[in-house]
Amino acid sequence: MIELDKIYNEDCLEGMKRIPDGSVDCIATDPPYKVTARGGYTTMSGYWAKDKARKGDIFDHNNCDIADYLPEFYRVLAEDAHCYIMCNHSNLPHFFDVINKSDFHFTKLLVWDKQSKICGTYYMGQVEFIFFLRKGKNKPINECGTSDLLSFANKRDKNADGSNVHDSQKPVALMRTLIENSTDINGIVLDPFMGSGTTAIACIKESRHFIGFELNKEYYDKACERTQEELSEPTLF
Repeated sequence: MIELDKIYNEDCLEGMKRIPDGSVDCIATDPPYKVTARGGYTTMSGYWAKDKARKGDIFDHNNCDIADYLPEFYRVLAEDAHCYIMCNHSNLPHFFDVINKSDFHFTKLLVWDKQSKICGTYYMGQVEFIFFLRKGKNKPINECGTSDLLSFANKRDKNADGSNVHDSQKPVALMRTLIENSTDINGIVLDPFMGSGTTAIACIKESRHFIGFELNKEYYDKACERTQEELSEPTLF
């Protein structure tokens, strides 16, 4: 059986087998898809300076296919519940193809405006996409006035040596918006690719429960550390 408010250091495809059918109120995740290769640039810094990263392989576990995990997402998700999966432009065709063949209903493609640009061969990149899916009947979000253009600054936390805590860290405010719109207080949110723990932190701030998986031990340790720090923060009440 799975425990709430816990992150597991294991492959989510194995871990999700322990989650009962229809027991999760929302899924919000940023899977480790390949990014656009940027091998033509010689003046890059940070993780883009690494040869592996410039070929589009930012993470060690970069080969997880949406076709492998989407059926499990559908199984564990409750009826009339929402699912958010982040994606970049180069993976859109494959994601659309797999989703259209699944039991999920495609509701909308949200756009995250990162308020900063990264270099590219043509236009500089400033956005990422979020597939907004649903299982079962049409269920409105809690705040219907929310725009489908979500503007949150792409700022990453830093380690003591100045390196990124996670090279693809998402803003807590972005995840809070998704979670608040698609769950109620004490709802259960699953993030099978927890990374540095952003979704867990967003859940704590929004008084939701979370279940997380993270295969990379370094990121898992950081996610647990950040989650415990958030839980220990004093409240006003």
